[in-house]
Amino acid sequence: MKTVLFLCTGNYYRSRFAEIFFNWQAAQRALVWRAESRGLALHASNVGPISRHTLAHLKMRGVLSDACSRFPVAVLDADFAAAHRIIAVKEAEHRPLVEARFAKWRDRVEYWHVHDVDCALPAESIPHLEREVARLLEQLAKQAA
Repeated sequence: MKTVLFLCTGNYYRSRFAEIFFNWQAAQRALVWRAESRGLALHASNVGPISRHTLAHLKMRGVLSDACSRFPVAVLDADFAAAHRIIAVKEAEHRPLVEARFAKWRDRVEYWHVHDVDCALPAESIPHLEREVARLLEQLAKQAA
Protein backbone atom coordinates (compact mmCIF):
# COMPACT_ATOMS: atom_id res chain seq x y z
CA MET A 1 0.00 0.00 0.00
CA LYS A 2 1.32 3.43 -0.95
CA THR A 3 0.53 6.58 0.99
CA VAL A 4 -0.26 10.14 -0.01
CA LEU A 5 0.08 12.69 2.77
CA PHE A 6 -2.16 15.75 2.54
CA LEU A 7 -1.04 18.81 4.46
CA CYS A 8 -2.84 21.97 5.45
CA THR A 9 -2.44 24.36 8.32
CA GLY A 10 -4.82 23.00 10.94
CA ASN A 11 -5.69 19.47 9.72
CA TYR A 12 -9.29 20.44 10.32
CA TYR A 13 -10.83 21.42 6.99
CA ARG A 14 -9.03 21.02 3.67
CA SER A 15 -6.51 18.23 4.31
CA ARG A 16 -9.13 16.24 6.20
CA PHE A 17 -11.53 16.47 3.28
CA ALA A 18 -8.75 15.43 0.88
CA GLU A 19 -7.82 12.44 3.04
CA ILE A 20 -11.33 11.12 3.56
CA PHE A 21 -12.54 11.76 0.00
CA PHE A 22 -9.36 10.25 -1.46
CA ASN A 23 -9.68 7.08 0.65
CA TRP A 24 -13.34 6.67 -0.26
CA GLN A 25 -12.61 7.03 -3.98
CA ALA A 26 -9.41 4.92 -3.90
CA ALA A 27 -11.31 2.04 -2.27
CA GLN A 28 -14.02 2.22 -4.95
CA ARG A 29 -11.32 2.08 -7.64
CA ALA A 30 -9.34 -0.67 -5.88
CA LEU A 31 -6.20 1.47 -5.92
CA VAL A 32 -3.28 0.45 -3.74
CA TRP A 33 -3.08 3.96 -2.29
CA ARG A 34 -4.20 5.29 1.07
CA ALA A 35 -4.27 8.90 2.26
CA GLU A 36 -3.31 10.40 5.59
CA SER A 37 -3.54 14.06 6.54
CA ARG A 38 -1.71 16.26 8.98
CA GLY A 39 -1.44 19.91 9.98
CA LEU A 40 1.58 22.17 9.78
CA ALA A 41 0.40 24.58 12.52
CA LEU A 42 -2.65 23.37 14.46
CA HIS A 43 -5.20 25.93 15.69
CA ALA A 44 -6.47 25.66 19.26
CA SER A 45 -9.56 27.64 18.21
CA ASN A 46 -11.03 24.88 16.02
CA VAL A 47 -14.23 23.42 17.44
CA GLY A 48 -14.53 19.63 17.49
CA PRO A 49 -12.65 17.07 15.44
CA ILE A 50 -13.44 18.32 11.92
CA SER A 51 -14.86 21.37 10.15
CA ARG A 52 -18.63 21.41 9.85
CA HIS A 53 -18.18 22.43 6.20
CA THR A 54 -16.01 19.40 5.49
CA LEU A 55 -18.43 17.11 7.27
CA ALA A 56 -21.45 18.56 5.44
CA HIS A 57 -19.83 18.14 2.02
CA LEU A 58 -18.74 14.57 2.76
CA LYS A 59 -22.26 13.71 3.90
CA MET A 60 -23.72 15.34 0.79
CA ARG A 61 -21.47 13.05 -1.31
CA GLY A 62 -22.52 9.99 0.70
CA VAL A 63 -19.08 9.56 2.23
CA LEU A 64 -19.08 8.15 5.73
CA SER A 65 -15.83 7.51 7.54
CA ASP A 66 -14.57 6.85 11.05
CA ALA A 67 -11.80 9.33 10.20
CA CYS A 68 -14.35 12.14 10.72
CA SER A 69 -14.25 11.57 14.47
CA ARG A 70 -10.51 11.89 15.03
CA PHE A 71 -9.07 15.21 16.09
CA PRO A 72 -6.45 17.10 14.05
CA VAL A 73 -2.90 15.74 14.15
CA ALA A 74 0.31 17.73 13.75
CA VAL A 75 2.73 16.49 11.09
CA LEU A 76 5.98 14.89 12.20
CA ASP A 77 9.16 13.98 10.35
CA ALA A 78 8.01 10.35 10.45
CA ASP A 79 4.88 11.28 8.45
CA PHE A 80 7.00 12.81 5.71
CA ALA A 81 9.33 9.81 5.70
CA ALA A 82 6.49 7.29 5.42
CA ALA A 83 4.67 9.05 2.55
CA HIS A 84 5.17 8.13 -1.08
CA ARG A 85 3.63 11.41 -2.15
CA ILE A 86 3.20 14.65 -0.17
CA ILE A 87 0.73 17.37 -1.17
CA ALA A 88 0.20 20.67 0.63
CA VAL A 89 -3.12 22.13 -0.39
CA LYS A 90 -2.12 25.81 -0.78
CA GLU A 91 1.35 26.80 -1.85
CA ALA A 92 1.26 30.44 -0.69
CA GLU A 93 0.16 29.39 2.78
CA HIS A 94 2.07 26.13 3.26
CA ARG A 95 5.41 26.52 1.49
CA PRO A 96 6.65 28.99 4.17
CA LEU A 97 5.59 26.58 6.93
CA VAL A 98 7.31 23.63 5.24
CA GLU A 99 10.46 25.69 4.63
CA ALA A 100 10.58 26.92 8.25
CA ARG A 101 9.69 23.70 10.05
CA PHE A 102 10.48 20.80 7.71
CA ALA A 103 13.09 22.12 5.30
CA LYS A 104 14.69 18.73 4.73
CA TRP A 105 11.44 17.53 3.12
CA ARG A 106 10.78 20.61 0.93
CA ASP A 107 11.86 18.96 -2.31
CA ARG A 108 9.29 16.19 -1.87
CA VAL A 109 6.27 18.43 -1.32
CA GLU A 110 3.88 19.18 -4.19
CA TYR A 111 1.64 22.20 -3.88
CA TRP A 112 -1.92 22.86 -4.91
CA HIS A 113 -3.72 26.21 -4.78
CA VAL A 114 -6.88 25.58 -2.76
CA HIS A 115 -7.89 28.58 -0.64
CA ASP A 116 -8.76 28.55 3.04
CA VAL A 117 -11.77 30.39 4.50
CA ASP A 118 -9.81 33.65 4.63
CA CYS A 119 -9.82 33.79 0.81
CA ALA A 120 -12.81 31.76 -0.36
CA LEU A 121 -16.05 30.30 0.91
CA PRO A 122 -16.16 26.55 1.64
CA ALA A 123 -18.76 26.27 -1.14
CA GLU A 124 -15.94 27.19 -3.55
CA SER A 125 -12.91 25.63 -1.87
CA ILE A 126 -14.27 22.17 -1.16
CA PRO A 127 -15.43 21.52 -4.75
CA HIS A 128 -12.04 22.84 -5.95
CA LEU A 129 -10.30 20.41 -3.61
CA GLU A 130 -12.57 17.60 -4.75
CA ARG A 131 -11.55 18.26 -8.37
CA GLU A 132 -7.86 18.23 -7.43
CA VAL A 133 -8.25 14.92 -5.57
CA ALA A 134 -10.16 13.46 -8.53
CA ARG A 135 -7.32 14.48 -10.89
CA LEU A 136 -4.79 12.87 -8.57
CA LEU A 137 -6.82 9.66 -8.44
CA GLU A 138 -7.05 9.58 -12.25
CA GLN A 139 -3.29 10.02 -12.49
CA LEU A 140 -2.63 7.23 -9.98
CA ALA A 141 -5.12 4.91 -11.73
CA LYS A 142 -3.38 5.48 -15.08
CA GLN A 143 0.01 4.74 -13.50
CA ALA A 144 -1.35 1.50 -12.05
CA ALA A 145 -2.79 0.35 -15.40
